[in-house]
Amino acid sequence: EVQLVESGGGLVQAGGSLRLSCAASGFTFERYAIGWFRQVPGKGQEGVSCINISDGITYYADSVKGRFTISSDNAKNTVYLQMNSLKNEDTALYYCVQEQYCERDRLGSVLAWGQGIQVTVSS
Repeated sequence: EVQLVESGGGLVQAGGSLRLSCAASGFTFERYAIGWFRQVPGKGQEGVSCINISDGITYYADSVKGRFTISSDNAKNTVYLQMNSLKNEDTALYYCVQEQYCERDRLGSVLAWGQGIQVTVSS
């Protein structure tokens, strides 16, 4: 059974930083990509970032480029999303996802979702 468990969310002031973690299990980690989506109530989902575990190819949405960094620790089957210079508009429910692949210009097909974790940025 695929499991994706997010941690590291919370409340932070604008300009601050948070690091989200996604601990994956139930599949061969190196054969897939891991990504992050976010959801704001009343708005659509936004694909934020992803990383191919095998070759390290990454993708970032324009809204987070230069502020967010995705990385993986293959020994721990864990992906991190380092979020710096946080803005009010980064407030959302963040989901870790398993993907078929990640390309430099887009996320791949989503195969599984985590339960989501709240990130709230205050002024």
